[in-house]
Amino acid sequence: MVYRIRSKEGTLAIYTHLEVTDLPSDMFNFCSSMTDEQDARARELIERAASKWPLRILHVLSGAGAPLRFSRLMVRVEGISQKVLTQTLRTLERDGLIIRTLYPQVPPRVEYELTPLGRDLLMQVAGLWRWIVEHLDAFDARKAVKLPTVADNQNPF
Repeated sequence: MVYRIRSKEGTLAIYTHLEVTDLPSDMFNFCSSMTDEQDARARELIERAASKWPLRILHVLSGAGAPLRFSRLMVRVEGISQKVLTQTLRTLERDGLIIRTLYPQVPPRVEYELTPLGRDLLMQVAGLWRWIVEHLDAFDARKAVKLPTVADNQNPF
């Protein structure tokens, strides 16, 4: 794919080429054995895990090294509301990524901790996370380049 960028005067043209990395042909072979239902469920889980808060919460629980109470999570996951933290914790528990332990005392005490499945998910995501961090400059540089729109390519004559 080639992008052509012109200056306002139309005299400067910069050509950039999209770098393409060949993926192994068998990289996604596992998808062919999935049913439509399994595919939909997998996509749903990916979407939920990749939303704004779940990975952050799992990361905080992982770093704590011990179960955390709700109030401690609220402090450590900066910017999250009580409602969203509650909803996200329920979803993570339903998906089997965390364990919620309720201690029957007055007032009730609730603690959250990672399950082995949650820890395994974090280990798998860590490589992607690291790759993104290492390439932030490239993403930022790309964002700074204004790509031409359809209107830019129309001939006024």
